[in-house]
Amino acid sequence: MDMPRALIVVDVQESFRARTEEWAESSNPKIAEQVNRLVRLARDAGDTVVWVLHSEPGTGTVFDPASGHVRLLEELERQDGDVLVHKTSHNAFTTTNLQQELTVRGVRELTLCGIRTEQCVETTTRVGSDLGYQVTFVSDATSTNPITRGGVTLSGAEIIQRTEFALADRFATIATVDELEEQAANRAR
Repeated sequence: MDMPRALIVVDVQESFRARTEEWAESSNPKIAEQVNRLVRLARDAGDTVVWVLHSEPGTGTVFDPASGHVRLLEELERQDGDVLVHKTSHNAFTTTNLQQELTVRGVRELTLCGIRTEQCVETTTRVGSDLGYQVTFVSDATSTNPITRGGVTLSGAEIIQRTEFALADRFATIATVDELEEQAANRAR
């Protein structure tokens, strides 16, 4: 029998879309489509769906709740009964009651997706693994932006690939939405 699972959707929020120039350079501006596919898979399997929002109160930025942007992308398929946590750190565990919510539900397996691939999603994956969860990182349901350092720029695709290499077989299993849909279809047969 499968262990109880949860889908953790990290920071897929209007704060990022409010940064219009950055959003235009996003590696996956249609991330909500992949996330919604994962949400449907989770619901069909009876898994817990957890929405995480990043918040920076008092900063005056798009991550300040006073800005009105600290809310899920409007096209996401949230339902009553889903878990919603607000974090103020890079990972979804340190400044929230996420671990308590998962423990109460007996969750031992996590599927992670969201914004930014190498930042909050990767960090949550690493912390989840360290806490003993079996983690699946769904890289095509993440998004990031190019990063420049020392005159060298990594594209979003390069950052995602780097993240997959860093996490694979150490902190998480790497998967795509298509692969997870195929696995669910095979289990249903």
